[in-house]
Amino acid sequence: MKKILSLLSLLSCLAHSAQAAITIKDDRGVSVSLPEVPKRIVSLLPSLTETICALGECARLVGTDRFSNYPASAMALPKLGGMEDTSIEALVALKPDVIVLAISSRLTDRLEALGLKVVALEPKTLGDVQRVMTTLAQLLNKPDEAKRLWTQIDAAINKQAAALMPAARGLLVYYEVDSAPYAAGTQSFMGEILTRLGARNIVPAELGPFPKLNPEFVVRADPQVIMVGQRSAPGLPQRPGWGNIRAVKDQKLCVWVPAESDMLVRPGPRMAEAAALMARCLSEAASGPVALPTTPFKAPPGGMR
Repeated sequence: MKKILSLLSLLSCLAHSAQAAITIKDDRGVSVSLPEVPKRIVSLLPSLTETICALGECARLVGTDRFSNYPASAMALPKLGGMEDTSIEALVALKPDVIVLAISSRLTDRLEALGLKVVALEPKTLGDVQRVMTTLAQLLNKPDEAKRLWTQIDAAINKQAAALMPAARGLLVYYEVDSAPYAAGTQSFMGEILTRLGARNIVPAELGPFPKLNPEFVVRADPQVIMVGQRSAPGLPQRPGWGNIRAVKDQKLCVWVPAESDMLVRPGPRMAEAAALMARCLSEAASGPVALPTTPFKAPPGGMR
């Protein structure tokens, strides 16, 4: 009888261990296995940091990139640098169970060579965002939370679209992500939100999610509305030929303060709030000149994605 009980106990332990083990596939197509839900996570991408927190697991984060500035609790965590200057030594000292970062990061091979577990994720479209939320929820063993979070975001974007006045629909929009200039194309999550709000994007789908444009392309496209962050806005009307663009002539430039820009360029749980900002811009542009922000520009500890 004792042998039977011991065997049952062993089988129970093995079953519990199997249930606790986590295996996910990241955006590289690599399967990453962990013996249990990670207790110590390092996030090197702001949108991933925000998603982990939105899933209710901020307490598992032990360090982030320097750009992860939301929510407030993330600000207090050790900052490990940016994509090009992450401190490997400081990261290793945190003894993470897993590191989540962008698929475009150059750190992945170095970290894996050190024996660290790495999950690489890269959300660019709304579909990507939903998938990444699901992957992170699997990592955290909270699949139902991902479904709840996505449903909430999707419904809120729909609500913003439904509330827009007819005059705000169909406006031709140029969204400048960076003064290079890089634009938010129709295939990006930002472009997809604009489309759902009824806007027309000057960037055709074949140029990809975030193409670098020839400034003359924007002049020829002649957008009715320009959306741009305060980091890129100075001197925009003085660019060669840009003074003739309808959005510039009619003063329909929506200039985002840094905190707004951070929210808008991150494919994560605050996309519904980003949609509300875009909807406000379109509504104001449909009604007349857009008031510029009164908040003075200060270089923020923020960053894209």
